[in-house]
Order: sequence, then C-alpha cells, then structure tokens
Amino acid sequence: MWRIWLLFDPRRALVALFTFLAVLALLIHFILLSTERFNWMQTAAVDTTAVEAQAGTSTLS
Repeated sequence: MWRIWLLFDPRRALVALFTFLAVLALLIHFILLSTERFNWMQTAAVDTTAVEAQAGTSTLS
C-alpha cells in the first residue's frame, strides 16, 4: 500500500479528494432543491405561511 503513495503526492491527492467530495455534495443538494418533493426550503416557507394563516383565522373567529 505504501508504494501507491510513492506515485502520488498525498497532500495533492487528499486536496483533490476533498474538493471532489465537496463539489459532489453541493451538486446533490442543488439537484434535490430543484425537485418539488425534496425542496426543503420551499416546503418550509409554505408550511410557515399555512401555520400563520391558520393562527390568524383561529384568533379572529
């Protein structure tokens, strides 16, 4: 196993690995945000508005 690290510089390999994983994580999150089912930001805004609307109508009546 140690001979593999003779071919690659460990610092550059780890920086490249972490960069790739960060880009992959961001890509997955943006793909999920673009779907209707898994968009947790838009769902939270709709839920908050619905809760505020229910609270407002229940106090008026």
